[in-house]
Amino acid sequence: MEPDAPINVLGEPLAPCSTDPVTGFFRDGACNTCAQDQGSHTVCAVMTAEFLAYSKYVGNDLSTPRPEFRFPGLVPGDQWCLCAGRFRQAAEEGAAPQVHLAATHRKALEIVPMEMLEAHAIQHPAGDG
Repeated sequence: MEPDAPINVLGEPLAPCSTDPVTGFFRDGACNTCAQDQGSHTVCAVMTAEFLAYSKYVGNDLSTPRPEFRFPGLVPGDQWCLCAGRFRQAAEEGAAPQVHLAATHRKALEIVPMEMLEAHAIQHPAGDG
C-alpha cells in the first residue's frame, strides 16, 4: 500500500492528527490515505460527546474499547481520523465535530466541500500556538 502524498486541504504538508490514541488508516498518527482506504479516513476531528453519541447511533461505535483491534475507545477531546463520508453526514445532520484543517488530508475534498470543513474548523486565537 503506497500512501498518497501527505498534503492537507490547505495545500501544505499534512500535520499529525493524534498519536494518543494512535489514529489513521496506517495507524501512523496522521490522516494519510491510499487507494485501499475505502472509507477515506482523511478528516482530523476532535471528538465531542454529541458526535460520539451520533456515531454510535448510526452504527459506528467509536466510544467502546475494542482491545482485539488495539482500539482504546474514544472520549471527548480525543482527535481521530474520521471517514470523510461520516463527517459529511454528521455535518449535514448538525452533529459534526470540530476539524483540524492542517491535519485533514486533501483527499477529503473529494467527499466534503472545503466550505463545510471551514465551517467546523478549530479556530486558534491570534498568537496562540
